[in-house]
This record gives sequence, structure tokens and C-alpha cells, in this order.
Amino acid sequence: MTATPQVELFVPKVPGLPAAAPQPGSGAAAKRLGVLPMPSIEWNKQVEKETAYLYERVKTVVPPVEWPFFAPYVSAINRLKKERNAVILAHNYQTPEIYNCVADFVGDSLQLAKEAAKTKADIIIQGGVHFMAETSKLLNPDKVVLIPDIRAGCSLASSITGADVRLLRERYPGVPVVTYVNTSADVKAESDICCTSSNAVKVVESFGVDRVICIPDEYLARWVATQTKVKIIAWKGHCEVHERFTAAELRKFRESDPGVQILAHPECPPDVIEEADFTGSTSAMINFVKDKRPKKVVMVTECSMADNVSSETPGVEFIRPCNLCPHMKRITLPKILDSLVYLREEVEIDPAIADRARRAVERMVQLKS
Repeated sequence: MTATPQVELFVPKVPGLPAAAPQPGSGAAAKRLGVLPMPSIEWNKQVEKETAYLYERVKTVVPPVEWPFFAPYVSAINRLKKERNAVILAHNYQTPEIYNCVADFVGDSLQLAKEAAKTKADIIIQGGVHFMAETSKLLNPDKVVLIPDIRAGCSLASSITGADVRLLRERYPGVPVVTYVNTSADVKAESDICCTSSNAVKVVESFGVDRVICIPDEYLARWVATQTKVKIIAWKGHCEVHERFTAAELRKFRESDPGVQILAHPECPPDVIEEADFTGSTSAMINFVKDKRPKKVVMVTECSMADNVSSETPGVEFIRPCNLCPHMKRITLPKILDSLVYLREEVEIDPAIADRARRAVERMVQLKS
């Protein structure tokens, strides 16, 4: 770790200008593969029996009164996945009934990208936000990729456009562009390689140069700069969930219990990271809890993750500072079922953009330690 991280912040003339909203798919998959009858969504003894083992996974975070609503959807989704040869990729921020009961693969952005790259399924349903579904489509151009709610966007992805990246290249000619996977395909297409919070330092150092553009998350870029000697040129983009955490609230947690372990995501502001005992990606945070088994922990990230991890780590007490991602929470069991039945909303990417964006994602996936 360097004592004085080197960061140059590029501030756009019109900060926060949102990217164009994703447009719904054309319905080509539904025309080609057909729609299915909507199954009965009824709580009965049969559904109770066949989902009992799944409720065991979530009983500490899903009250018994809620399970009769979730269980019929869980049962129907798991049946239709087999019929459709579909898989569900769920991000760590998805709610427990999705993460634990219908997902085939779970993880952070890098883990899901790798699973998307090697799946043999005909259909991928993305339990996450739109840029994640786009990443799956980039790695599977011939597969059907669906997102249960096309409006599941991302404040960070909306903070930068492909035109912005071209402007950066003009300003810093010859400097490699490392783009966080939390971006649109249009932005990825203008980049040299993608990264996630779990491999950002490795990606930045892979060029073997003394200066790299790392966009669009300012706080991730600043954290990366503390881990490397490479000078980082950053962009002023932020995650609306992580930027709401404050150092003051973390100090209050520690004052109330000096033994608590505080784990922070690198998308958090620098003063928050300074208060943390550990900083890392969502997967790194999960592994910390599973390996270290702290008595009491605060996970400074989207609060559904604490629910998911707590169900896997009995004996660890979670203090939950709850900042929800409104975009992640657009994905629900009823919408996932709707996607399986009607094959909507399908994610499509302009081939001219997809070819260039795919190279940036594949370079990340294939990067070796």
C-alpha cells in the first residue's frame, strides 16, 4: 500500500447526465420459443411440502407469515426453469427468497460474468440490474437473456456515456481505460478492459504502465489508488446506495460495541473506508465473514446482502445499516415468473457496440492472476 495515493479526478462539464434509458426487447424470443400458460400460484399442502427444504434456508430472515406468498412462486419458477432450460443468475444484493430459493448461481459481478460465460442453458434470467444483463448478453450473444424488470437501472451506470469515454481519451491520449463493469455496453465498447471491485487492482496493474483511467466510480478509483503505485485518473460517478453511508454512523456502531467488525465496500466514500476494519468486494466481504466468523459484524453495503450471508453463517450477529438499492428491488419473484412464462424483457445490444464491448469484458474474465 502506498502512503500517498495518486488520483486525478476528471469532472464532466455536465455531471450526473443520465444515459438513455434501456428500451424493452422486441419479443423475438417469445415469437420463436412461444409463451407458456401461467401456472397456478396457490399455497397448498403440496407446495408447502416441496418447498419446505428451501424455507429452511431462509427461515431466519423470512417470517413464516410471508412464506405462503413466496412459496408458490418459488415452486412454479423452479419447475419452469427446467422446462425452459433456463438459469437464474442472482447478485448478492437480491432478496433472500430469490438468492436462496430460485437462483442457480449467486455472487458479485465478476462471479456472475464468469458463470454467464460458461453456462449451457438456452435462457439466462438476470437477477440484478440492467448492466449485468447486458454483460451476460455480451458473453452469450446467441442465447436469450432476460431481465425481469427493464427499469432496473443503476445510478453509477447512468453517470457516464460512451461519448464521455471518448472525451477522456482525447484528454489523456494513450492512457489505458479500465471501466467498471457497472456500466452500459456503450461505455464498455469504448474501453480497453473491464473490472469489478474484486479485481480492479489486478486489472489496473496488468497494463504495466504508470497511469491508468479508472471509471466511472470515483470512490472505487480512490480506493484502488491506495493499493497501487499506478496513478489513477478518476471520474466523478457514485453509487447512490454506498455514497449514503457516513463515517459518523460507523463510529456510533463502534462506540456502542467496540468489538464489532466493520466491513466496507470500496464504492463507499474514503472516510467510511477509513473507519472500516476490512474493505473488499461483496464476495470478499462474504468470505471474510465465513472464514473469520466474527461475533458481531456490520456490512457497509446494500442491506439485503446481510440477510443472505446471515442465513449461511449462524452464530454471527449482523448489525444492519439498511440502505436499499431501489433498482435491485425491482426484481421480484412474480416478475421472474413472468419472464419465464412470456420471455420478457429480452436484452438486445446493437452488434456494432456488442463486438467491441465483448472484447473488454472477455479480457477481464480471462485475466489471470
